[in-house]
Amino acid sequence: MQYLGIDWGTRRAAWCSLTRAGELQEGMISADEDGLARLVARLGPEVYGCIEMMSGAAWVRDRLAECGWGIEIADARKVKAIAPLACKTDKVDARVLADLARRDLVPALWVPSLDDRAIRERLRRRAHLIRLRTSAINRTFGIQTQFGLRRGITVLRKPGAVDELAEDGMPEVWLQSIRTLLGVIDDLDRQLAPLERELRPLARRDDRAKLLMTIPGVAELLALTLAAEIGDISRFPSARKLVGYAGLGPRIKQSGQSSHTGRLSKAGPATLRWAAVEASQHAWRATNPWHHLYSDIKRRHGKANPAKSAVARKVLIAAWHVLSLDQPFKPSASSATESVPASSPIRLAA
Repeated sequence: MQYLGIDWGTRRAAWCSLTRAGELQEGMISADEDGLARLVARLGPEVYGCIEMMSGAAWVRDRLAECGWGIEIADARKVKAIAPLACKTDKVDARVLADLARRDLVPALWVPSLDDRAIRERLRRRAHLIRLRTSAINRTFGIQTQFGLRRGITVLRKPGAVDELAEDGMPEVWLQSIRTLLGVIDDLDRQLAPLERELRPLARRDDRAKLLMTIPGVAELLALTLAAEIGDISRFPSARKLVGYAGLGPRIKQSGQSSHTGRLSKAGPATLRWAAVEASQHAWRATNPWHHLYSDIKRRHGKANPAKSAVARKVLIAAWHVLSLDQPFKPSASSATESVPASSPIRLAA
């Protein structure tokens, strides 16, 4: 058996293999299919190893698994914690990964199925297109404010609306910018429409998404996003673990008798964190079960973001319970009267 570490780059990849006795081989390969084929031909069939998490790591893992190798994807942050390096080069990184594999200390990451990864990619493509569309809309408002004008995007898209801007004193150069932006928005809408028609039936067929849709503030596409990003709920033994995975738990620093709670860790998947915060946007409504929590924290902090973060944690806690119990959401009897600080262990474990 050989134990392999791969430090994958955009053009080249450093690799290192160790035997149980510590005999070492290492080298460089091209970071593509041909490079992997050469590595497999050199090392043979009995290989266990790991590659650090980065773009393309799942593809490398899948390709090497097809050859009979056991390959894990290692959490880069935990690797750094286990083996801090004074000298960090690609060769040294590969040696560290190989040694972790040999010692059975690989901090392996869970990798979603190909179907879940495909759903994630569709949802992220939609989110990217929406961000571009929002940016274009905001730009149209920014141009208008230079001339004391303000027309909503719906008004601007009506026939003759841009000509009215000219009558109100906007020069031709800026008018052309408005026309270009409206064309971009129309094109993005054409790209988004079939994508949403494809995603909504997926959400309605997904049992996890149907359960998540019972949580206040979670509609079809948001439920599908949460389901795809969470994956197998059994890998989280508690709701607190899911909140921590999403990076919505506070940083905690302890030394001796002192303990300090800081800002959100933001250590997990950004898309999962975004989806939870999006679901919290409706907490200002009096009918929302976390309205009292939202209002209380907003009043104490004087701003909405801490309140949204607290409700986002509640959304993930609710998601853990509905998925773990396979039951629709039911608000707790105490949700309307809670006044515990949002960062307290009691609230995180509720």
